[in-house]
Amino acid sequence: MSVTLPNADDDSKVPYRRHPIAVTGYQRMGAVGILAPDDRVELIEGEIIDMAPIGSLHASRVNKLVDLLTEMLRGHALVAAQNPIVLGEYSSPLPDIAVLRRREDYYAPAHPGPDDILFLIEVADTTTAYDRNVKVPLYARFGVREVWLLDLQQNHLEVHHGPDQVGYRHVDHYRTGRVSPQSFPDLRIEVDGLIS
Repeated sequence: MSVTLPNADDDSKVPYRRHPIAVTGYQRMGAVGILAPDDRVELIEGEIIDMAPIGSLHASRVNKLVDLLTEMLRGHALVAAQNPIVLGEYSSPLPDIAVLRRREDYYAPAHPGPDDILFLIEVADTTTAYDRNVKVPLYARFGVREVWLLDLQQNHLEVHHGPDQVGYRHVDHYRTGRVSPQSFPDLRIEVDGLIS
């Protein structure tokens, strides 16, 4: 991407070129200590993005979902909380929850990619616009089949499915009732229990 910035000496424009960071470089930054283990950052389209602090409501919903999904999917899938995934060369986001294909190595050789992801969940308290407008479309571009956005401000669940290069073709909204992930259609999750 190329952007022009004003020159301090006159009114002419000076070309400015952004140099995105690749996932491999980002991971090396962590390995050598440029990024500390407790830094709350993620790599989105070549840029290191600071993540919002986790509030108690957000943390409690993530804990509740991990507990619920781990129990329901034991032996069928892995439930990862706030761990990196890799989407192409320039993105390594940290979804709140990633439900992954079960593997005996627990993804020790490399972080999961789109083919490993059964569905993702983002819990949004203060970051709803960012999650909905940046992360969800990113997941769609890389073919993540299903993403849930649990909006704690509006007390509803959005289920995004049918990914394409622009976003998700289908978005279902729930405030009550039951929802089933497409990968596990026999699984029934009470929406009220997720929201409250």
